[in-house]
Amino acid sequence: METQARYLWVGAFSLAVMTAGFAFVYWLYSGGGFRERAVYEIRFDNPVSGLLAGSAVLFNGIRVGEVTELRLSQEQPKQVVAIVGIDPSTPVRSDTSVSMDFQGLTGAPVILLTGGSATAAAANPVEGAPGPVLIAEADSGQSMTQAARTTLKRIDGMISENAEPLRDVIANLKTFSDALARNSDRVDNVVAGLERMTGGAGRPRIPTYSLSALTTFPAIPQERQGQLVVPEPAAIMALSNDKILIAYDSSDGAPIDNAQWGDNLPVLVQAKLIESLENSHYFDAVSRPVDGFEADEQLLTEVRGFRIDASPTPTARIAISARLMRDGRVAATRVFESSVPIASLEASSAVAGLNQAFGEVLQQLVAWTSANRPPPAAASGSSAQ
Repeated sequence: METQARYLWVGAFSLAVMTAGFAFVYWLYSGGGFRERAVYEIRFDNPVSGLLAGSAVLFNGIRVGEVTELRLSQEQPKQVVAIVGIDPSTPVRSDTSVSMDFQGLTGAPVILLTGGSATAAAANPVEGAPGPVLIAEADSGQSMTQAARTTLKRIDGMISENAEPLRDVIANLKTFSDALARNSDRVDNVVAGLERMTGGAGRPRIPTYSLSALTTFPAIPQERQGQLVVPEPAAIMALSNDKILIAYDSSDGAPIDNAQWGDNLPVLVQAKLIESLENSHYFDAVSRPVDGFEADEQLLTEVRGFRIDASPTPTARIAISARLMRDGRVAATRVFESSVPIASLEASSAVAGLNQAFGEVLQQLVAWTSANRPPPAAASGSSAQ
């Protein structure tokens, strides 16, 4: 019996010590202990859901105290009174704003104090209150869910109050859209009339021109063999477009206002050169660079001149350089030029002159390419060796 009584006294003593320790910690945390506290009364005119005694009080985001007491106001049923103890060095003024916030993953509520003007007077005590009184903002205490619910209620009320005008607006929109559908042809005519009145329509289309490929060539003594690749010609920026150029001085030229090529000039020259080479029947195959096409040689070209010289006599001038590449080396190179006088600087006359000069260049270029390719006998003999 004495042993059991001794264990009972030890257990009771241990429980009393732990209880006293928890009570002491709570006392220090909740505003007791040896720290001096300044007491303020904060009045909320709306619910403070989740706020408890011991909740933190923050001033400009820094914890300065805790809530020590919460109670309801007997005079104002909607009002909640919170007594807080905070560090006396906290610069609480009469214009200090009070609100609530919800922090952390659990959304624990805290009281937020935000500093005001440095020249504002200190908050004065109110008779019957334990300390100076601060009034919280009107919407403090509302969580995001509550604020969203309030906003949705306002929107729902607004829609309910204006349901009839909204129905009228929707009906009018439907009537207007039906009228537009029935009179779409008239609307098109009205828009076209506005374009004509403002000068946005009726502009003449700029005529486009092209170049001609050669179709007839003299026969050669023996059939030429091999395949030829013709990449797009190189050209300076002034010639890498669809403009037809006229030079009135030593410059590269200015475009004719009422005429243009059907495509960029280098692309057009490449297409007509390939077509002319195919029409000559001097080669087994002629193609642009494409995957799977193994060529024996490449014909590299560069458009160096393609314009009308206005003075002293209107003349169409064309200059194209060519390099025949074989086995990664230059087998032959030459510059082909042609000049053709034209009757006037009008677009039709200029294009006719350029087309004639281009035909002469093509004739020389095709014949030169064929003459500088090895005959089949030589090719087979070299491969046999």
